[in-house]
Amino acid sequence: MPFLLTTTLPLRVSAGVFLKNQNPQLPIMNNSPIYLTWADHSKLRQLLATMVGARPSPALQKLKEEVDRAVVVDPSGLPEGYVTLESEVEYEDLESNEVESYIITLPERANIDERRLSVLAPIGTALIGCREGDIVRWNTPGGSRQLKIRRVTSAAALAANGPAVPSWG
Repeated sequence: MPFLLTTTLPLRVSAGVFLKNQNPQLPIMNNSPIYLTWADHSKLRQLLATMVGARPSPALQKLKEEVDRAVVVDPSGLPEGYVTLESEVEYEDLESNEVESYIITLPERANIDERRLSVLAPIGTALIGCREGDIVRWNTPGGSRQLKIRRVTSAAALAANGPAVPSWG
C-alpha cells in the first residue's frame, strides 16, 4: 500500500494554472498536487480495486494515476473550494467560453440528465481534487481542453441547500 501524506495545513497560497495531462505527445508537467479527503481517496481506491477484473481502460488508468499522486487530507483540513466527490463544480472551457456545471460522483450515481458526472468521465477525472481558480488542461475524446474552475459548492452545502445546477427536462 502506498504511503499517504496527510495534512491539515493550508494547501495552497493562491490558485494557479494546474496542468494535468497524460498525453506524452504534449510537453505538460504533471507536478501540481491534487487534494483528496480520506473518504474520497478510500472510495476511489475501492472503485479501482473492484474494477481490476474489468477490461483495462484509459479512464481507469488516468483515475489511478490521479489517485496515486493525490495528497490525502483530513476533511476538516480541506479548505472550501476543492472539488470532492458529490461536490458541484462550475467550469469554463477557455477555448469555447462554454460554461458547464456538474456534480462529480461515483459511476453508479452518474446521471447526465441530473447533471451528475462520473469521476471516470474524462472531465470528472480532470477536476477531482482541484480548486476554484485552477486552470486544468486535459485530454478528452474531443481533444485537449483547457478548463477554468469558476465555482465549487461542497457536498455539505448541496445537502443543505440543493444543487445550483439547472434542472433539465
